[in-house]
Amino acid sequence: MTLPSPTLLQRLKGTSLVLRIFIGMLCGIALALLWPQGAQAVGLLGKLFISALKAVAPVLVLVLVMASIANHKQGQRTHIRPILMLYLIGTFSAAVVAVIASFAFPSNLVLHAPSSELAPPGGIGEVLRSLLFSVTTNPVKALLEADFIAILAWAIGLGIALRHARQTTRDFLDDMANGVTLIVRVVIAFAPLGIFGLVAGTIAESGFDALIGYLHLLAVLLGCMLFVALVINPLIVFAKIRRNPYPLVLMCLRESGITAFFTRSSAANIPVNLQLCQRLGLHEDTYSVSIPLGATINMAGAAITISVLTLAAVHTLGIAVDLPTAILLSVVASVCACGASGVAGGSLLLIPLACGLFGISSEVAMQVVAVGFIIGILQDSAETALNSSTDVLFTAAACLAEGDVDEQQASERA
Repeated sequence: MTLPSPTLLQRLKGTSLVLRIFIGMLCGIALALLWPQGAQAVGLLGKLFISALKAVAPVLVLVLVMASIANHKQGQRTHIRPILMLYLIGTFSAAVVAVIASFAFPSNLVLHAPSSELAPPGGIGEVLRSLLFSVTTNPVKALLEADFIAILAWAIGLGIALRHARQTTRDFLDDMANGVTLIVRVVIAFAPLGIFGLVAGTIAESGFDALIGYLHLLAVLLGCMLFVALVINPLIVFAKIRRNPYPLVLMCLRESGITAFFTRSSAANIPVNLQLCQRLGLHEDTYSVSIPLGATINMAGAAITISVLTLAAVHTLGIAVDLPTAILLSVVASVCACGASGVAGGSLLLIPLACGLFGISSEVAMQVVAVGFIIGILQDSAETALNSSTDVLFTAAACLAEGDVDEQQASERA
């Protein structure tokens, strides 16, 4: 018996999210060119997508950070302290590079922000005062108003408090985190429709100037990631091992970065990284801990994404930024990146937290998140490639410097 051929919808469901988003972009451009009135109506899909993101993002930050801290295991004897330092230095350095590039090559976005909604800070003092008041905000009010700084503070506090709770409580938090992550995956599964509506509506209302702005923004993002991968990371590794870092850097990019580029998931790339560490002759007790940990907290690419998109919104809205505030943004972006969700586009959902430093409303910040999804076809893939390959790179560098490595295998591979 001949089986019926799959329908177009079934074929689309069987394709990757990246391809579906790309198809949604093309369809949105085509509709805006052929039927502008219809494109403006379809823009409702984009607004619904932004609304869904606004609904899920506060809960995501609260539950994931709280569960992560509460379930942290103590007493594991490994040589990962130098690796953790490299993770933190690498992530902060990436945020600094992104801030400098954003000032050197400012990006403009198409945002709908009534001036009455903006309350830009006057300087670092006002920013720090706003941070202090946000930390003491009622948690229920913080969730209702999407005050991400307050949500992060409560998540950290509750996570530390619940580290001494019963195992059943911590297991429940872990299940909650998995459940919220599943909901995020469902929301992001509708990204092609949301992007279709956003692209169609934006082009119909603003023309192709918006796309030109997105291309510039994408160029800044990818340029920062390449600079970090090929300049900053080799400098960090050289400072650690005092030898030519490029053989190791290029190997990690080739054997880990390329795979991560297509999987778009640091978690999915963990087996690849573990195998590469084994081939490099690294100590198993070290890399078996540092690689899964790096997939969670070593997020240089996410720090770049958060910094560049936040400063793009700041530049678009005409908010002045002084040097101390820019440095504070680098710190906040680094912290946010370490807490980024492992799902595709997870770092984008933490942009409102950084935008809060500049008095940018949640509604406007979510428009920036939506822009991130539009350029996410390349941005998220490059971000994951940088994040995942750096996990192996810094693990190998620390192991080489500490002598926690099979020198014969390492010399053969290098």
